[in-house]
Amino acid sequence: MKLYDGGRAPNPPRVRIFLAEKGMSVPIEPVDLGALEHKTPAYAAINPLQRVPALVLDDGTVITESMAICRYFEGLRPEPPLLGRGGREEALVEMWNRRMELNLYEAVSAVFRHLHPAMREMENQVAEWGEANKPRVVEFLALLDRELQDRLYVAGDHYTVADITGLVAVDFMRPAKLDMPEELGNVRRWHAQIAARPSAKA
Repeated sequence: MKLYDGGRAPNPPRVRIFLAEKGMSVPIEPVDLGALEHKTPAYAAINPLQRVPALVLDDGTVITESMAICRYFEGLRPEPPLLGRGGREEALVEMWNRRMELNLYEAVSAVFRHLHPAMREMENQVAEWGEANKPRVVEFLALLDRELQDRLYVAGDHYTVADITGLVAVDFMRPAKLDMPEELGNVRRWHAQIAARPSAKA
């Protein structure tokens, strides 16, 4: 088994944090995105979409997409359960993870990809789209702040993959040059709490 990892890109840490929470380690093959290694024929043969991460199993099966990889590891090691306990909680975790992906992670990524000078060589940048996503980030964080008023974690009383997605998204705000609004005390408390977990450094 081998995990192709893109270092500081935002998707690979989701899998690394998930593995750290599970107490699992997997051999890692680094992919240098700055040198465009993900665009090479060798890597395209592993993942035709030329994205990281990608997990190659011992039988040659390739699993891409962060959540699909996390689901595979959840099946190998169910404890601690990061995708929910039972149907109701599993549905809430899925709901909140999707909300974090679609409304926060993707919006922050759009700002970075379309406005950051370092992305000029990798993206067909549309500055207007980057700017359009800035208020989306703030609006969703305000909603999240209200939701976190009465609970410790994004999807309930337990740390889950929804918190991992949220942590990566909020951390990615810094390279995207987005500020966390001062008044969002609940989001700040939640972020500080999950950023202090040892897995956050994976």
